[in-house]
Amino acid sequence: MNNEAKNNLKKGGKAAIYSSLINLLLALVKGVIGFLSGSIALIADSIHSFSDIVASLAVYVGLKLSMRRPDEKFPYGYYKIESFTSLIVSVIIVITGIEIALDSYNAFLNPSTIEIPLVALFVAALSALVSFLLARYKQEIGRTIGSQALINDGKHSFIDIFSSIIVFVGILSSYMGYLRIQGISGILVALLIVYMGLKLAKDDILVLLDANMDPEKIEEIKTIAESVDGVEGVHAIKVRRSGPFVFAELHLQTKKGLSVENASEITGNIKKAVKGRIKNLDSLMVQIEPFKKERLRVAVLVENKNGLQSDISEHFARAPYILIADVANGRIISTVVKDNPGTTLEKKKGIETAEFLEKEKVDVLVSTGVGEGPKYALSDKSIDVMVPRGKNLEEMIMDVYK
Repeated sequence: MNNEAKNNLKKGGKAAIYSSLINLLLALVKGVIGFLSGSIALIADSIHSFSDIVASLAVYVGLKLSMRRPDEKFPYGYYKIESFTSLIVSVIIVITGIEIALDSYNAFLNPSTIEIPLVALFVAALSALVSFLLARYKQEIGRTIGSQALINDGKHSFIDIFSSIIVFVGILSSYMGYLRIQGISGILVALLIVYMGLKLAKDDILVLLDANMDPEKIEEIKTIAESVDGVEGVHAIKVRRSGPFVFAELHLQTKKGLSVENASEITGNIKKAVKGRIKNLDSLMVQIEPFKKERLRVAVLVENKNGLQSDISEHFARAPYILIADVANGRIISTVVKDNPGTTLEKKKGIETAEFLEKEKVDVLVSTGVGEGPKYALSDKSIDVMVPRGKNLEEMIMDVYK
């Protein structure tokens, strides 16, 4: 875990603590005024606020535990604790909704008048305002650090806004003489709470089961990886969330015979490019596999221009001509013989020939006369070098395609 990730988790922990303290104060005020006024809706909202405290503390504990470094027992880290605490928050939301529904149903059957209604109305309005500010604060921090638990806690606070508004309407209706409205208001709050809790719980369970929650991110990773030089194809991309972090893996297709150094360089470039674009990406696992093209461009160094009847040259830079054949569907579909530009130079003939082969988009060079220097240069340009096998040029070229 890098320093930025640690700082993000600390920010989330502070947000959860601030939220707990504010909710504690709010719950006490609503509870006292609800008890003094006899408002069942305000008392229910107070209980709801106490559930917010438990939820925020659960988020805090989850974020703190997520900061632990991976160890022998948990080599992938403790990040899922954050997702688990998010699930606990969701369950608390559902239970709270059920409790409020039962209390509100009882208030509907046995309505009562409210004492100090103006004070109760003020507290309900204050609760809505504080919940709005808390919700925005927690969701903003949650999105900044990528914490689903904190985002869920923020959504929980948004429920509190509607809850307090409905309580306000219920108290106002009771004050005007419509006593049963308060019970109905409480039931509406409860239904809203249960719905949101179930929705959040579903998302948390999917994250814990490593479900693919973001198909757009898969396409984004594919696009980024395919833009890296040396990549022939990308498939089998898997993305999962673990707490606030993202883990991904992909299968990378490269040219057959790619050197270990080149493969390592391509892998490093992909990881750098993807991590630079995907926020909160903790790990990207890349598995390399050879890619067999449906169409290959094969080059053979030759002594003369007689097509497939040309004589093979045993030299690389000094070979006068280069035969280039396109192979597809198990047969040679076209051939062309071109002058070797390396023969016109006094120095660096091999480099000139290698650059020419790269410009012609050659995949494989068939030759026995390539030294270590040119072979390394060709490998660096992702051009394979193969020893000729066969009685004639056609057999040698088709042997490459097998």
